[in-house]
Amino acid sequence: MVQPRMLEKADETSANDENEVRREDQEKINRFSRLHQRETVLEEQLKGKQKDKEDLEEVSLELELADEDDLVPYKIGDSFFQLPLSDAQGMLSTSTEKVDGEISKLEETIGDLREEMQQLKVALYARFGRSINLET
Repeated sequence: MVQPRMLEKADETSANDENEVRREDQEKINRFSRLHQRETVLEEQLKGKQKDKEDLEEVSLELELADEDDLVPYKIGDSFFQLPLSDAQGMLSTSTEKVDGEISKLEETIGDLREEMQQLKVALYARFGRSINLET
């Protein structure tokens, strides 16, 4: 008959050391959490900018059907102004380029965040194994 073995002081210390959360570990966990929250916010902003781009492209297609002599209502801020078709198309093109730049910047920032989060995941999973869940 096998008798249960009592944990000795050395066994307890090594078991606690393996799962003990050190200050640097907690800082990494907190950093991961902040990055994940920021990623979520930026993804929502990205979706909004992509929707804006789709809307601008749709308006651009509609303007191609307009008569060149017509004045086109163009929204600036909260007001609409009657502009010649060529001016409206130029402003629309500028707005589209601006939104494209914002989308690129957001995508780059999200990529950087994900890269840093991946590095933190590797470090934390190496330290804690299955006792930590960083899946998002």
